Amino acid sequence: MLDIFKKQFIEVIEWTEETDGVLAYRFPTLDKEIQTGAQLTVRDSQMALFVNEGNVADCFGPGRYTLNTQNMPILTTLMNWDKAFKSPFKSEVYFFSTREQIDQRWGTQQPISIRDKEFGVIRLRAFGTFSYQVEEPTTFYQKISGSRQVYTTSELDGQLRSMIITQIASKLGQADTAFLDLAANQQKFSEQMKSALDLAFLQYGLQLNTFLVQSVTLPEELQEYLDKQSQMNLVGDLKKYANFQAADSIKDAANNPGGLAGAGMGLGVGAALGQAMAQAMPGGSPAAGGSTSQEDVYDKLEKLHGLVTKGVLTQEEFDAKKAELLKSIS
Repeated sequence: MLDIFKKQFIEVIEWTEETDGVLAYRFPTLDKEIQTGAQLTVRDSQMALFVNEGNVADCFGPGRYTLNTQNMPILTTLMNWDKAFKSPFKSEVYFFSTREQIDQRWGTQQPISIRDKEFGVIRLRAFGTFSYQVEEPTTFYQKISGSRQVYTTSELDGQLRSMIITQIASKLGQADTAFLDLAANQQKFSEQMKSALDLAFLQYGLQLNTFLVQSVTLPEELQEYLDKQSQMNLVGDLKKYANFQAADSIKDAANNPGGLAGAGMGLGVGAALGQAMAQAMPGGSPAAGGSTSQEDVYDKLEKLHGLVTKGVLTQEEFDAKKAELLKSIS
């Protein structure tokens, strides 16, 4: 008899979401019964499920509800209650946060091997962010959170990232866009990935709100090769390199206490090296005319010898160029 009087009834059901990253929360109803006419408060960023004996009975969106037969028709039918609905009842109540879970990170732990249009088989890494929210609480409860007291974003991260990496690998593997063009098409690539992932998220009761590809990178060794290739494209032929060196020496001279006089040797060596090497190489253009005269050859040899004296060229390099020049007039 005393147990009846000590019986506790729940009159207010609510969840204040005091902790970030919680997707599902089971309201504590152990050994308690929900009083007929109890107040259920579901906030704007929430939805609530009533689960009776493992079966989803009713789903409530944002609002304040007085629990009675009018507000809980499905549960009332399941329990075979009469219209009076006077007796207290036991039922599990689950709250779901429908807030957007922003700044979720994804990335490829291992490089993805693809066949690029320009470089052939290469390995790529990709990184970015995404955001999502609970869209269908019933589906999420049945497939993901279940009867857990609390279910958080960190527990779901591994599954979501696996889905993302699988789609990324499939998309990159199609090689629709060359690696060097990915940066220019990054926004389009992000949109295509979101479209491909929408259905995968929806099967868990989730809505994918944003998906961003922030970077696609190459392994270090291939990136170093591209850097060297870019440098060569900037340098061009030796004559352009000589001009570049001369201009760079003038710039340095402006900051040199000795002025242009202090940079004279660097300027002369840079220009002479580029011009002499360019003219001495097979196919190099002579200063004037279409053929190489003895005077041109002697002039080049004199310049090259001067570079040997200054330590720019080694004796072996000078001898090789000397033999090549003398052969051109023999």
